[in-house]
Amino acid sequence: MYGGYHFAAGYRYKKFRVRVSVINGGTYDAETAGINNSSSDFKRFYKTSPGIFLGYNIWKNLEVYTYLESHTFQIEQKSTGVKKDVDSYDAGAAVSYQFFIGRIFYIQPGLHLYLRTNKTADFANVQYHIPNADFSVVVRVGARLWRQY
Repeated sequence: MYGGYHFAAGYRYKKFRVRVSVINGGTYDAETAGINNSSSDFKRFYKTSPGIFLGYNIWKNLEVYTYLESHTFQIEQKSTGVKKDVDSYDAGAAVSYQFFIGRIFYIQPGLHLYLRTNKTADFANVQYHIPNADFSVVVRVGARLWRQY
């Protein structure tokens, strides 16, 4: 929807799953997901960034997971169009559910909470502070290529 992508590959062993991914947010403005100190004077975009996820299936296709992602955000000052990159290691927790369409394909909506340390970028006479927390709704489309019986 925003011209970006999220590719992932994972392995499930019993109720545990490990997943590695690469995300690029395209034109999605992540600044609107910021909790408390997001700024209406700036836009924040996900550049290509890797991550690792560890999940646990608590009931049927309901999964809770934690993750660590190495994000590079492109920060744009709206009034000037000036852009700067801010690197951040984001940790978090999430919950999601896989709705299967047949035996292979699924849609997986989820809720993510991203947490990060203080990061800033200087723009002429203004300093940008990245939000320390983001709350985000995600929807994945995936395929389970094999299944243990």
